[in-house]
Amino acid sequence: MRILLWHVHGSWTTSFVQGAHDCVLPVLPDRGPDGLGRARTWEWPSSVVEVPAEELATTDIDLVLLQRPHELELASRWLGRRPGRDLPAVYVEHNTPVGEVPDALHPMAEQSEIPVAHVTGFNDLMWDCGRAPTLVIDHGILDPGHRYTGEIARAATAVNDPVRRGRSVGTDLLDDLLDDLLDDVAEVGVDVFGMRVDQLPPRPGLTAHEDLPQDAMHDQLARRRVYVHLSRWTSLGLSLLEAMHLGMPVVVLGTTEAPMAVPSDAGLVTTRREELLAGVRHFLADPAAAQAAGAAGRRHALQRYGLKRFLDDWDEVLHSLA
Repeated sequence: MRILLWHVHGSWTTSFVQGAHDCVLPVLPDRGPDGLGRARTWEWPSSVVEVPAEELATTDIDLVLLQRPHELELASRWLGRRPGRDLPAVYVEHNTPVGEVPDALHPMAEQSEIPVAHVTGFNDLMWDCGRAPTLVIDHGILDPGHRYTGEIARAATAVNDPVRRGRSVGTDLLDDLLDDLLDDVAEVGVDVFGMRVDQLPPRPGLTAHEDLPQDAMHDQLARRRVYVHLSRWTSLGLSLLEAMHLGMPVVVLGTTEAPMAVPSDAGLVTTRREELLAGVRHFLADPAAAQAAGAAGRRHALQRYGLKRFLDDWDEVLHSLA
């Protein structure tokens, strides 16, 4: 099957393109958001090909995978065919609802030709998808392998655009965490990994690691003692699942899908600020407990968020639509 999709979420796409299908990515001269083409910091197979937007009308496409509302118009214009009517399509919703939650109306709600595939059960529950058929396909990721050493007694987190996204990704909670850790043990701090983390205001104990290649980031994360997930209102972060695959203990804000993703023996899930801080201190001070929790989290992540299950689920959906 030849599937047209846009390079929107690199980590999710990295998993999706591991399947048996050929994936066609539009490319524009400026390689902007609508024509980014292949990834530069992830390893993708040769079955992922770039096609200039002006050539899509003469390219064989079996199914369109939409991820943003305006892609429906883009695909119709570039292909000369309308997804959902002239060829099969599915819309992948990566995000939690915006606006008047829980009454937020999904952009695809007024049609019934294109199903909406949610990446978490929480998103499916919270979005009002109207007449659109819905389904849930949980995340699945490439196993980076058990790399955890925890040799560096610091907390780590991974987030993109922490300044712009602010409270939704818990950027303000970094200050609470740093205040607590620095008051407790002067040399302990937090390492933040991701895109545009260098925009964070400098402060003692905070080290920003800007836009490392994924493999290098995994190596660095696994050297830190504990992974902290501070997101208040985002979908289930793939960085959290990657940390669990690496064998890291996790301390997680108990919002959106996170309580369903992290078992009790893998770390701590809480909505209490003081418990969050205490959980981080606990794993920093007890390497043996950190090692045990990380091992439990890895076992769970491999079973529930493994790549084979993810690809099998997607194959079932794609073949039902084609």
